[in-house]
Amino acid sequence: MRYLVLLMDDGAEKVWTEQTPEEQAATMAKFGEFDAACAARDGVEILAGEALAGPEAATTVRTRDGRVQVTDGPYAEAVEGMGGFYLVQAPDLDGLLELLRVLPAYDIQVSPAVDMG
Repeated sequence: MRYLVLLMDDGAEKVWTEQTPEEQAATMAKFGEFDAACAARDGVEILAGEALAGPEAATTVRTRDGRVQVTDGPYAEAVEGMGGFYLVQAPDLDGLLELLRVLPAYDIQVSPAVDMG
């Protein structure tokens, strides 16, 4: 099963630009640990993953009654912003949830992908 893992930045941790180089290195090390833990687990593969620019860099596209409206900014006002994502192939949700504990402190949303084929 494929899962989309959304890393939500709730502001509990200092933003990247406010971290010291040592804090940034520690954060990146946790991502490396997650990558290694996934690679070591049978049936788990990271298919994609990226850090995302902040909500101020987002663009929202809405279609209503056949009209497309493009606006600057995130889809909705929120305290949280999406910090990044992973697309992970894993045999089951429980195993993936165990692996996600390695990541830095994020609120995480995990959604199974639906096979439309």
